[in-house]
Amino acid sequence: MRKIWIAFISVVVLSFIVLIWIGTEVYQTQPPIPEQVIIKETNERVYTKADIQIGQNVWESIGGMEVGSIWGHGSYVAPDWTADWIHKEAVYMLEHWAQTDFNTAYNDLDVEKKAAIKARLIKDIKTNTFNADTKTITISQIRWDAISANIKHYSSIFSDGHEQYAIPKGALTDKVKLEQLNAFLFWTSWAASTNRPEKDYTYTSNWPHEPLIDNLITDDSLIWSGLSIVLLLLFIGMLTYYYLRNHEKGEVLEKPNSDPLAKLQLVSSQKAVLKYFIVISLLIALQVVLGIITVHYTVEGQAFFGFDLSSILPYSITRTWHTQLAIFWIAATWLATGLFLAPMISGKEMKYQVFGINFLFIALIIIVLGSMLGEWLGVHQFLDLTTNFFFGHQGYEYMDLGRFWQIFLAIGLVLWVIMVSRHLIFAIRKNDESKHLIIILLISVMAIGMFFFSGLMYGENSSLPVINYWRWWLVHLWVEGFFEVFATVVIAFIFSRMKVISPKTAGRVSVASAAIFLAGGIIGTLHHLYYSGTPVQAIALGATFSALEVVPLTLMGFEIRENWNLLKSKDWIQKYKWPIFFFIAVAFWNFIGAGVFGFLINPPIALYYIQGLNTTAVHAHTALFGVYGMLGMGFIIICLRFYSDRVWQNTKLKRAFWLLNIGLTAMVLFSLLPIGIIQAYTSITKGYSYAREAELLYSPVVQTLKWMRMIGDIIFSAGIFYFCWFTIDETLYNFRRKNIE
Repeated sequence: MRKIWIAFISVVVLSFIVLIWIGTEVYQTQPPIPEQVIIKETNERVYTKADIQIGQNVWESIGGMEVGSIWGHGSYVAPDWTADWIHKEAVYMLEHWAQTDFNTAYNDLDVEKKAAIKARLIKDIKTNTFNADTKTITISQIRWDAISANIKHYSSIFSDGHEQYAIPKGALTDKVKLEQLNAFLFWTSWAASTNRPEKDYTYTSNWPHEPLIDNLITDDSLIWSGLSIVLLLLFIGMLTYYYLRNHEKGEVLEKPNSDPLAKLQLVSSQKAVLKYFIVISLLIALQVVLGIITVHYTVEGQAFFGFDLSSILPYSITRTWHTQLAIFWIAATWLATGLFLAPMISGKEMKYQVFGINFLFIALIIIVLGSMLGEWLGVHQFLDLTTNFFFGHQGYEYMDLGRFWQIFLAIGLVLWVIMVSRHLIFAIRKNDESKHLIIILLISVMAIGMFFFSGLMYGENSSLPVINYWRWWLVHLWVEGFFEVFATVVIAFIFSRMKVISPKTAGRVSVASAAIFLAGGIIGTLHHLYYSGTPVQAIALGATFSALEVVPLTLMGFEIRENWNLLKSKDWIQKYKWPIFFFIAVAFWNFIGAGVFGFLINPPIALYYIQGLNTTAVHAHTALFGVYGMLGMGFIIICLRFYSDRVWQNTKLKRAFWLLNIGLTAMVLFSLLPIGIIQAYTSITKGYSYAREAELLYSPVVQTLKWMRMIGDIIFSAGIFYFCWFTIDETLYNFRRKNIE
C-alpha cells in the first residue's frame, strides 16, 4: 500500500509542477494587448488598450461564450467571431486589390495573379508589427478599411439582431460599447492571424484554419498528434496487462446471504439531506426545458414554434442557464451524497450537522436563483460593466455566474468540506481496515473545496489566455478530476459496506485508480488550451497526457461485467438493482462519451479543425450527462434506497433508466454527430469559418438533422419525467416517516 501512496503523491505533485510551469509560460508569452493601434500611413490612433479591455467586458456582458465563440470556445449557433472576422477581413482586402490592380473580382483572376495578391495579403496580415518598446501595433490603411467594414457589419448584427445567429434586436445598442466590442474582436483576430515574434505560426498556433492567409496546421500539432496516438496504444496495452495480472489479487470475500445494511441506523441529518433531492429534481426538469428551448433556437433563430420568446429569454440566457444548471444539479447531488454518507462513515452524527445542512440548502437556492437573475439583468444591459462582473454574467462557459455568486458558492463549499471532513477524520482515527479508503476520500473532499477557488484567480480585466487557463482548472480539474476521485471512492465505500468487496481492497484500488487517471487528467487539462493564445508547450504536453486520460476508460468493459455479475450473485442485491444499473450506465458512457468521443476531439490535429463544432457537443452531452449526470442520479437512488423502508415498485425507475439512455443515444446518432461530421468536413476542406456559417447550418440537410433531434429529445425528456417523479414521490414518502433518530 505504501508504494501505491507514493505513486499517487508523486503523480499529483509532479503533474501540478508541470501545469503551474505552463501557467507561467501563458502569462509570459500571451498575445500582447497594445497601448494603441495606429494606421501606418497616417499615424492615426484607432484603438487603445482601454478600448480592447473594455470591449472584452462588453462581450462578457452580452453573454460572451454563450453568443458564438472566440478562439473556438463558446456556443455553436452564431459564428466564431475570430474566424469570421479574419475571413471577412481577408476577402475585403483581396477584392480591393483585385479591383484596383486588375479591375475584376478576385475569383476571376488567373492562378498567378491570385497567388501574387494572396502573398501581399499574407505579408500584410501575418507580419508582427507590435513594437515592444512603444507597445504599439501598426496596421496598413487598407487593413483599416477592411476593419471598418467589419465594424459596420458586426455593429449591425448586435444592434439590429440576426435571426439565424439567434441574436435578438437591441442586444447591444450603445454606440460606444459597440465600438469597444469591435476593438476586442479585432484584437482576438489579430492574435490569431499575426505570427509570434521570430516564429512562422500565430499566437494561436495558426488556429483557425483559414487558407486565404495560410493559417494551416503547424508541424508541432501534427507531430504531437501522432505521438499521442502511439502513447495511447502503448499505455492501453500496459494497463490492460497490469489489470489482468492484478485485479483478482484482492481479498476474496464470501458475499453475505442477507443485506448487511438492512438494519442501518439512520440519523436526523440524513433526513435533512432529503430535501436536496426534491430541489435537484426540479433543477433537472428546468434544465431540460431550457435545453429544449435552446436547441429550438438553432432551428427558428429567435422564435419558439412561432412565439417571440427571444425578447424575454434570448438564446444567450437559455443556453447560460441550461449549462449552468447542469453543473449546479450534478454538483449539488454529489455534495448531498457526501453529507448523507458522512454519518455512515464515522458511525456518529456530529454536532450542528443539521444546522449546517439547512444553511447550505438555503445558500444553494439563493445562489441558483440569484445568479440566474443577475445573468438575465446583465445580458439585458441593466448593469454597468463592473456590476455585471460581480453580480451579472461573466461570459465564460460553465462559469457564467457573477464573481459575488462564485465567492458565495466557494464559502459554501468550505463549510461542506468542514462538515464532511470532521466525520472522515473521526473515522480515520479508528485506524481500522477502511483507513486508506477514507484517507483518499478525505483528500478528494478537501480538493473539491480547494480547487473551486481556481475560478477566482483572474480579475475583471485579465486577458483571455489567462482567464481560459484558470477556467479550465475549474471545469476540468474540479469537475473531471477531483469530483471523479470522490465518486470512485464513494462507490468503493458503498460496495465495501455491502461486503461485496473488502475495505482494504477498496482502499488499494481507489488510491491506485486515482493515481492512474490523475496521471493523465491533471496535465491533460492543457488539451483545452492548444489554440487559446498559449505557448506550443501546451500542445506537446496536452496532446501527450490527454491521450493518457483515455487509457483507464478502456477498462470500463471489465467494470460493467463485474457490476453485472454482482447483481446475479445474491438475491438480496436485487434491492440495489437500479443504483447499480445507473453505475453500469456511467461505465458505458465513460467509455463512449469521455473515451471515444473525447479522444475524437483531443488530439491537436482533430481539435484544430473541429473545435467548437457539434462534435464538441457530442462529447459534452455524452460525458457530462452520460457520466456525471447518470452518476448523480445513481447517488440519489442509492441514498434513497438506504433511507427507504418500503419495497420499491420499480416501474418508474426502469422507464427512466432506459428512456434516458435510449434518448441520449438517439440525440447523438440522429442529430449531433451527423451535423458535427458535416461541419468537420467543411472545416477541413474549405476553412473553419465556413463550418460555422449560417449558410451551412441552415442548409436543408442540416435543418432536417436538427429537427430529427426531437426524436431523442422527446425520449430523453420522458426519462427525466419518470426519474423526477420517482425521486420526488419517494422523498416525500420518507419525509413523512417518524421512525428516525
